[in-house]
Amino acid sequence: MWKLLRGRSREAESFKEQGNAYYAKKDYNEAYNYYTKAIDMCPKNASYYGNRAATLMMLGRFREALGDAQQSVRLDDSFVRGHLREGKCHLSLGNAMAACRSFQRALELDHKNAQAQQEFKNANAVIEYEKIAETDYEKRDFRKVVFCMDRALEFAPACHRFKILKAECLAMLGRYPEAQSVASDILRMDSTNADALYVRGLCLYYEDCIEKAVQFFVQALRMAPDHEKACVACRNAKALKAKKEDGNKAFKEGNYKLAYELYTEALGIDPNNIKTNAKLYCNRGTVNSKLRKLDDAIEDCTNAVKLDDTYIKAYLRRAQCYLDTEQYEEAVRDYEKVYQTEKTKEHKQLLKNAQLELKKSKRKDYYKILGVDKNASEDEIKKAYRKRALMHHPDRHSGASAEVQKEEEKKFKEVGEAFTILSDPKKKTRYDSGQDLDEEGMNMGDFDANNIFKAFFGGPGGFSFEASGPGNFFFQFG
Repeated sequence: MWKLLRGRSREAESFKEQGNAYYAKKDYNEAYNYYTKAIDMCPKNASYYGNRAATLMMLGRFREALGDAQQSVRLDDSFVRGHLREGKCHLSLGNAMAACRSFQRALELDHKNAQAQQEFKNANAVIEYEKIAETDYEKRDFRKVVFCMDRALEFAPACHRFKILKAECLAMLGRYPEAQSVASDILRMDSTNADALYVRGLCLYYEDCIEKAVQFFVQALRMAPDHEKACVACRNAKALKAKKEDGNKAFKEGNYKLAYELYTEALGIDPNNIKTNAKLYCNRGTVNSKLRKLDDAIEDCTNAVKLDDTYIKAYLRRAQCYLDTEQYEEAVRDYEKVYQTEKTKEHKQLLKNAQLELKKSKRKDYYKILGVDKNASEDEIKKAYRKRALMHHPDRHSGASAEVQKEEEKKFKEVGEAFTILSDPKKKTRYDSGQDLDEEGMNMGDFDANNIFKAFFGGPGGFSFEASGPGNFFFQFG
């Protein structure tokens, strides 16, 4: 019997040596196989479990490695490397408190062990990063949480908990591809991980793919019915989808008041859903423009682009509202932004039109001077000129102060100038199209307002201003 045991022991040592050779060549799978053979031959040897634990760690199989490391110290509590490997596995899996206990035991056995001292510091650093991250998460400082988790993952690369927290915060920061990548890596290893399913859904939810997001939330709740975050997110997603669709339906039916109310209610569901809320603001802005509440529409579109500065539709809607409220410089700025982003013929034409309106706005507004609409008829223009010319004629204000006389003379000249342009079809067309009036002999600097007035009222001697009392005049025609 003793010879048999001795033979098995020699055979086990042979397997261990072969395992060591493969380990040295970094062929960890073969090393694992030979260490397993050694354990099968001699299951009470602590070093065999320790060696296989080291191999499993190199293969990234930390949970299995932890089991072997724990078995090694159960068999031999004085096995320092066993305690170090146990601690390293705990730390890699994110259990820093348990790691500290293992490293402390190693230091009790060998207080000068440099590796144990360093690993003990690393474990305590992870504990500190966890505490800071917890506080910052409560403060919604997601950027700092990501920083802490990145540092912690340097020591705990196999910790799903840290990865999930990082992914969730990346999603909250709008860094969806990074968050999706982290969650997908976990799901490849564990397709039933409810936290990873929740994060996948969260990314889709924040990217306004609400229907797909709900599917992931439902799947997460199937795996973990008490998953509070998935439950809240699923509820919000369904409510948001329903309100938005109801608002769209009301808008299409022309019920703008109801659409406004529904979009407003939808905006109150989840302030963190930036992309969906940007669309809701833009939709409400469209409703306000239909209700001719143009200032409110501009404000809604501004809120939309604050949330999503790449949202072309919101810039286009706001630009149109700026045009409608004669804020031409702002309209040009928005159309320039759109054209820089999407260089289409349509956007180029919109920019060109806005630039023309801006150019026109910097000239005198002859319609405004005469007090008529841009679509005024020839008779309406004549009536307006008659009224304004008589109102501002210098003779009517001969008894006024020099300052008033000067101002009225200026207005009289402008009225004549406006009439000269708007009563001539050719000049009016050029003016309306934004072309320069100084071209083709239309120089407005050398015309005489009095001559226009005399021509309109029938020549010299055709009228006179008579005083009928202090400050009052009537017109007498010959």
